[in-house]
Parts: sequence; structure tokens; C-alpha cells
Amino acid sequence: MSAIELKLAELGLTLPPDWKPRGQFLPFRRDGSTVYLSGQSNEWGGAVTLEGPVPNSDEGIAAARKAAEVCALNLLYRLREAVDGDLDQVDCILRLGGFVNCASGFPHSPRVIDGATELFLALFGDSGWHARTAVGVSGLPGNAAVEVDAVVRLKG
Repeated sequence: MSAIELKLAELGLTLPPDWKPRGQFLPFRRDGSTVYLSGQSNEWGGAVTLEGPVPNSDEGIAAARKAAEVCALNLLYRLREAVDGDLDQVDCILRLGGFVNCASGFPHSPRVIDGATELFLALFGDSGWHARTAVGVSGLPGNAAVEVDAVVRLKG
């Protein structure tokens, strides 16, 4: 088990069970030391954990932040596949793209996507810092509340 997976366990978190993507695409594409991870919604075991749109309330934002964390766990699952099971090969998280299913004018997309960012920081420390986009959208696959994609650089 990688040190990253041990940290994950210390946080009381686990990676999700395998699932079938909702469309025809690769879950990741590796190009040398760079891994491009396809967008992952807040699904667990094939079921959406929180549907959108995210309400503009403290409770709604808190729930959506947890949904963003689920997206990050899904990204880690696919990243582990890309590195043949060894998440310790990760050098740094380069970029996250975050999408929040919300009504027009929703101002808290960055706060929601912080749920994913904070998990990467907890696991990778300073190497978890990344460039990021956080945008509101009118819909996501399965009516998920959140979707996140990532670009990761590997060691060596």
C-alpha cells in the first residue's frame, strides 16, 4: 500500500469501488510523466451521492464540498490505475477543473471545489497545490452536483 493510501486511511477515507463510466471515453490518458484524468462526478458505486442543482445555502454548500471530495476520491482511483497501483509516483497535482451544477448567479463554485482541493493538499502536502478552474454549469451527467477533472505530473 502506498504512503498516499495510508494517509487516506488515516483520514478515515477509502477509494471507491470500480464503476462503469457514463460515456465512451478513457478514464485517463498518460503522456510521459503527465496524466490527464477525465472528469469524475460525485458517484459512489455507480450512484450519484448528491444531485444538483446545489442550493445557495450553508448546508447546500457543505454537502456539495463533500461531493467534491467524492470526485477527488474517484480521480485518485483512476490515477492509481494510471500509475500501476502506486500513488507514491505522483510528483504534483498540476491542475483541477471543477464544475458545479447550480442555478445562474450561484457565487460559491470555488468554495464547493475546495472540497477536492483540500483532499489533495491533505494527501500530497505542498505538491497538492494546483492551478484550478471552478465554474457553475446548468447540468452534469446523472444530475450530479459536482464534477472534477485533473492533470497530474509523475516523478521521474
